[in-house]
Amino acid sequence: MKRILYLTFYFKPDLCAGSFRNSPLLEELALQGLSKNIEIDVFTTLPNRYSSFSQEAMEVERDGNVKIERIAIPEHKSGIKDQSISFKTYFDEVKSRIKGQHYDLVFASSSRLFTAYLGYRIAKKRNIPLYLDIRDIFVDTINDVLKNPFIKSGALPILKYIEKKTFGYAKHINLISAGFKPYFSRYKNATYSYFSNGIDQVFIDENKRVNKYDARPGKKRIVYAGNIGEGQGLHKVVPQAAKLLGDSHEFHIIGDGGAKQLLMDKIEEEKVSNVILREPMGRNDLIQEYHMADYLLIHLNDYEAFKKVLPSKIFELAMFNKPLLAGVNGFAREFIQDNLADSLLFFPGMADEMVEKINKYESGEHEPVDRADFIQRFKRKAINENMATSIIDLLN
Repeated sequence: MKRILYLTFYFKPDLCAGSFRNSPLLEELALQGLSKNIEIDVFTTLPNRYSSFSQEAMEVERDGNVKIERIAIPEHKSGIKDQSISFKTYFDEVKSRIKGQHYDLVFASSSRLFTAYLGYRIAKKRNIPLYLDIRDIFVDTINDVLKNPFIKSGALPILKYIEKKTFGYAKHINLISAGFKPYFSRYKNATYSYFSNGIDQVFIDENKRVNKYDARPGKKRIVYAGNIGEGQGLHKVVPQAAKLLGDSHEFHIIGDGGAKQLLMDKIEEEKVSNVILREPMGRNDLIQEYHMADYLLIHLNDYEAFKKVLPSKIFELAMFNKPLLAGVNGFAREFIQDNLADSLLFFPGMADEMVEKINKYESGEHEPVDRADFIQRFKRKAINENMATSIIDLLN
């Protein structure tokens, strides 16, 4: 019998990209592992992505060849300090709970480096392979997001050292975005794959159910759903665009995060009443909001680090056959241009350009959107099948 230690900070029923990626991936890995006598121990956290939205979950769950342990962490508001405390709790608890346990492989899915580093520490101590699924380049992000030069000068060397140790040890690294490839060229020990995020079946079903877009009369609704953090930079574009568009359009911002107050302050400063802030909601309710939208918004702050990423939200929003308003740059922009050419692209923070694209779209005629080829290429199920196989292959 072989045993895999599976590390992911976020897991169902939490509401975030990490959860949506790892929950179905584990199901596929467990299915393939049954016939190969593989057991999987998952260590994750109790739902914590948004302080304003909570869901119940079992602390210990067993299903066939899988055991899931969810660790309670302190409440946090998505700030760097809060998240550091939460990660330390997770880090220490996992190390404590696995004492005396034998594993043949460590798999770690990580966006903020420390889950990957935890995987490295465990794998190196046991002299076993480490498979990393990297969803973000944390050092790059911190370099852009941290404004205090004193804190940055202290934090970056430590983070770079952790990154070098972690990525240098890994036997296989999956990069969720091919835009990360040049950054990782320095780490020669690992083999690489590029299994991206994908489209969940629930959204494919919605695409079949509502297969055309009909513009609705009256006030146009622009919907954003997700994290409201510094990385999304909504405070730099939404209130400004709302002011330019006026009462003909209404923004519905669904979510929570560390930069929500910045957004609220900017709304007040611009004196706009057509931006409605709403609390996070479950997927079923969110799907209905998407159907009611006239435009679906995705936006990333204009940071160098975000020129390499490929947001998972793209795959979700593309299924609703609504105009995709995408304020992105770099690899994400290229991906949308190549795969979703009917999208309305604007550069991050450029409210004037966003409004110009909306006005031009509304003054013209549009062909029905056909996303059949996109769905076939990026089904999450197919991606997970191939990725699970690659994880099991590392055991041999």
